[in-house]
Parts: sequence; C-alpha cells; structure tokens
Amino acid sequence: MAFLGLVSCFALICATYGCGTPSIPPVVSGYARIVNGEEAVPHSWPWQVSLQDFTGFHFCGGSLISEYWVVTAAHCGVRTSHHVIVGEHDKRSTIEAIQTMRVEKVFTHPQWNPNTINNDISLIKLTNPVSMNTYVSPVCMASSSDVYNPSMQCVTSGWGLTRHNAMFTPNKLQQAALPLLSNEECMTFWGDSISDVMICAGADGASSCMVGGPAPQVVP
Repeated sequence: MAFLGLVSCFALICATYGCGTPSIPPVVSGYARIVNGEEAVPHSWPWQVSLQDFTGFHFCGGSLISEYWVVTAAHCGVRTSHHVIVGEHDKRSTIEAIQTMRVEKVFTHPQWNPNTINNDISLIKLTNPVSMNTYVSPVCMASSSDVYNPSMQCVTSGWGLTRHNAMFTPNKLQQAALPLLSNEECMTFWGDSISDVMICAGADGASSCMVGGPAPQVVP
C-alpha cells in the first residue's frame, strides 16, 4: 500500500524578487525514498531552516520566506526560547557559516486544529534580519490562486528520521521527491482526514512525515 504523506507545498518558481531560485542548483534523483534517504546537494535548498531548542537539538524544520519571517508547521510548537538556524547543511559541522536567529514572536493560524491537522501553519518573526547570501535565500510563497495538479512533483527536505526505527536523525540535510495527488486519491487511504485546505503528496515508500518539519517545494 502506498504510504502517503500530507505536506503543504510552496511554489518553487522564478520570481523577480529573488525568491525560489537557489544559487546552488538542487539535484533530485526522481522519486527517491526519504526513508533510507537521499542527501541533498549542500545548500541547494537555501530557504531550509533548522528549528532548535537551547541545547541545539533539532526538533523541526521550516522555510525562510523573507529576511524577518519563517513559515513552519503549527504542530512544531515553536516558542520564543527556540532558535532558528539558517545556512546549515551538516548539523555536525563546525565550519559552516550558519546564522543563529532568535524568535521575536510566533503567529499560529487561529483555526489550527491538532485533531484534524487543518490549518497546520505558523509564522515566525525573527528579532533581527537574516543576511542573504549564496547559501541563504527565501522561498516563494504560493498565492491563493495557484493550482497544483496531480502528478506534479513536490520536493520535501529536512533532518528528520530516515527510518521508522532509527535512533537518531541524520546530520546532513535529506530530500525526497513526491508526486502530488488529488484529494480524492488521498481520501481512498486517509478518508475524512483529508480536507479542502490540504495538498496531498506521497508515493510508495516515500513520505515527509519522518522528515522533521519539511520545507517542500513544487517543481513542474
């Protein structure tokens, strides 16, 4: 049975504002399994951020959308005591030019429902602006009029578990390509858990639910 992950996908498009165009091009091997993983080209997803607690423990991911703002999942439970790490690929590295940002405020969707997973989105406002460079740049936000048809490819990335029974998360950023599905297709597996505010993606053996807070993008 196909294992389907539910992800909110942001458009990977070329825009005049400098968003959504990595300086280092990503290389994605088709529909690679995030389980048993595929390492991303270092810094090829420059909007990927790591959300960490005061000990440096990575607990979720997010996407940089401007110098002051990050979007993530509401279920991550981000607090002002947490840190936002940008420009990171290898969590073990001591030579990467990462930026450690503090959280000024977290805005969670007022209709976020942890029981139905509807409106699972939060915005993080940073206390200081991120410095944009080759390794750090924002993703483009999708507009309400954008349409994502089934069979389009969605790339999800993160540092989450690569096996369901893994003891530790990977140190290097992982990625996987997932096909978008219609909500009707998704409902054959998830039933009434699927609502019209969700975008569904997944494939046999590939999912984002163990990625640790993905930063998905849609590529035609």
